[in-house]
Amino acid sequence: MLPQDILILPSYLNTLLRDRYASLDELCDDLDEDKALVTARMAAAGWHYDPVHNQFMRCRQ
Repeated sequence: MLPQDILILPSYLNTLLRDRYASLDELCDDLDEDKALVTARMAAAGWHYDPVHNQFMRCRQ
């Protein structure tokens, strides 16, 4: 289960992506999370997934 606090979620996801998973797809499959929901939630908070760096990054304004 992912943290509900949007202030904690980006750090949590990026730590998992850095330490355990080679991609967001792999993370979502392993944790049984819906990738579309995770990315939508993060986008609503101003974050996007960068597959090249395998991490969520703040959206530029």
